[in-house]
Amino acid sequence: MPACLPTRLFTPPPLAPVHAIGWSRPFFWLKQALRDMARAPWISMAHGGGLALIGWAILALGHNRFWLMAGALSGFLVVGPVVATSLYALSRAQERGERADASLVRRTWMQWQSGRATAQAGYWCMVRFGLLLALAATGWVAVSASLIVVMSPVPVATPADFVAHVVLAQDGGLFLGWMALGSFLAAPIFASSVVAMPLMLDRRVSMRQAVLTSWLAVIANPGPLALWAALIVLLTLLGLGSYLLGLVVVMPLLGHASWHAYRDLVDASAFPARDADDRALAPGGR
Repeated sequence: MPACLPTRLFTPPPLAPVHAIGWSRPFFWLKQALRDMARAPWISMAHGGGLALIGWAILALGHNRFWLMAGALSGFLVVGPVVATSLYALSRAQERGERADASLVRRTWMQWQSGRATAQAGYWCMVRFGLLLALAATGWVAVSASLIVVMSPVPVATPADFVAHVVLAQDGGLFLGWMALGSFLAAPIFASSVVAMPLMLDRRVSMRQAVLTSWLAVIANPGPLALWAALIVLLTLLGLGSYLLGLVVVMPLLGHASWHAYRDLVDASAFPARDADDRALAPGGR
């Protein structure tokens, strides 16, 4: 007789309740993000500046290797919730009236080392989630490249080829298909990550709990979060379209706003605070 599978695989974990919000809330999140950036301008924009520098390096190395460049840039967009982790911490510190400075950023990025001791709900859940997002980005680039290679009537090797033969093609069918495929693949990634990283940073929950809570938030607020997704895409395109200079502002703006989206959408007060584990794991902690 086959051994029974563990029942915990089929038992849903406890989830934080989510709130229903109005259509205008995404604009409120952006307003709050601007306030956070004004309170810590240099440390916030340093995140965007670092991302822009990496983007310029990618452009320099992959300007004649279109799919390599597209893959790297797409990967950064998909793993954006992970890159913005310290921006969530800065917004949380400002919310609490604590210091929001470079030392907080350093501590946030170093917590994964001590977090190994907290097992399933430790900081390693954020590392695993980041790896899954990177894998999803890689899968999208592979599927996207395959579609263009198979369907395009001429070879596409550079960004100019893509614009000329796909975006500006006379019939436009390939570009519409490419956009539809991208939207289909991006939707579950967005639904899985819209509040997952801020929740895992703030509270001691597992990756499974964070992702399911993120899905609940989307199901409860399909319209406002569709608007939020559209604003993210629009602002990101503006950042990329300005030779990446706009990312200096766009990246921290979206990062801080995502923290306020989490606080607006999720009531996680029933779960232990993440920083309580940090104090316990620190040398001499209690």
